[in-house]
Amino acid sequence: MKRYILTGAPGAGKTVLLRRLELAGYPVVEEAATDLIALTTAQGVERHWDGASAIDDLVALQRARQLRADSWSDPVVVFDRSPICTWALVEFLGRTPSPGLIAEVERLQAERTYERRVLFCDLLGFITPTEARRITLEDSRRFEAVHAEVYARFSYELVHLPPADVETRFATARAVLAG
Repeated sequence: MKRYILTGAPGAGKTVLLRRLELAGYPVVEEAATDLIALTTAQGVERHWDGASAIDDLVALQRARQLRADSWSDPVVVFDRSPICTWALVEFLGRTPSPGLIAEVERLQAERTYERRVLFCDLLGFITPTEARRITLEDSRRFEAVHAEVYARFSYELVHLPPADVETRFATARAVLAG
């Protein structure tokens, strides 16, 4: 199985592209952070990222989803973000990676879990706030730069998907997924 990461900063159009890939028949693994944010928000937690276990909870869910997807028979699976994205988030927040995050990234690197080419949605130039997306465009631009730097540091090649309509981005993504 080839596991491809689809990523980008908040507001880059990643979710729309993921839905288009899914409609075309590609199996997708949903973003763990969005689901954890929804759960913690429903529990009355406003600043979910401040929780002592927030990063390790995120890494654990990402790992569980990746291991579950390993049982699928599909030749290609698209992952909405990865623990490398979590590392970028930690750096963006000015924190030190937790031992759990370090161990998970080391495992991914040793096992070469994900394809080295990563689909990276560049920012569209605007932000639509949601319950999970509470970031300004300026901060999202800073996060995009951190994101790209972290992926490069871990020896991934970013396939940039510049701002465009979803069909244009889909065509580029499909070409990458085809090998």
